[in-house]
Amino acid sequence: MDAASLVAFVRTELRQRGDSTRAEAMAAYMKTDMPFYGVGSPARREVLRMVRGSYAPSDKDDYRTAVTALWEGPSREEKHLAIDYAIAHRMFVKPAALDLYRRMVVEGAWWDLVDPVATHLIGSLHRADPEAMSKVLGKWIVSDDMWLRRTAILAQLKHKHATDRDLLFEFCLTCAHESEFFIRKAIGWALREYAKTDPDAVTTFLQEHRAELSGLSFREASKHLDMAT
Repeated sequence: MDAASLVAFVRTELRQRGDSTRAEAMAAYMKTDMPFYGVGSPARREVLRMVRGSYAPSDKDDYRTAVTALWEGPSREEKHLAIDYAIAHRMFVKPAALDLYRRMVVEGAWWDLVDPVATHLIGSLHRADPEAMSKVLGKWIVSDDMWLRRTAILAQLKHKHATDRDLLFEFCLTCAHESEFFIRKAIGWALREYAKTDPDAVTTFLQEHRAELSGLSFREASKHLDMAT
């Protein structure tokens, strides 16, 4: 797999599907100066389908090289495709790539890039080896980097019955005092999602810690629970 050819192919396909007017609107919505081609998610998925077969990695080194090459592209869509590509090749979502995923969280530094890495890549690593990854996330939850803290909270979002409830609650309480919107929202989102699996546990947690949680976190978490807000 030739990473340079992969990037050239992706840029050609994005350019053909791009819309300059839409690109401006997308950049404004994301509040970023990063350039966009103006390619929406459906069209981006078409590009991913094309590269999954033609530019599939043969080993973990190919995987890292391809993801890195796409990630280092200047456009937002290239970064999204780097994440999509990383997720699509699940056989290479292994601890050896953890430093790469961490880099993507720190450099991405916005919800549209961070959240899929947190839930699909870091989350997959945690589900595969909860003990080892809980130690990693235990460091991230007290990191100075807000996006690493958000990632730690959201890493179990897709776990359902495999969720480490105590860890989730611990992380929510660790950051409950924060005024940062993206942390408060993440706490509410993570609890709301887990409430679909264990509503009684989340209800009890919210009742016991209501005074510690922000109004936003509480409202989000209790949205589908029978609780007074």
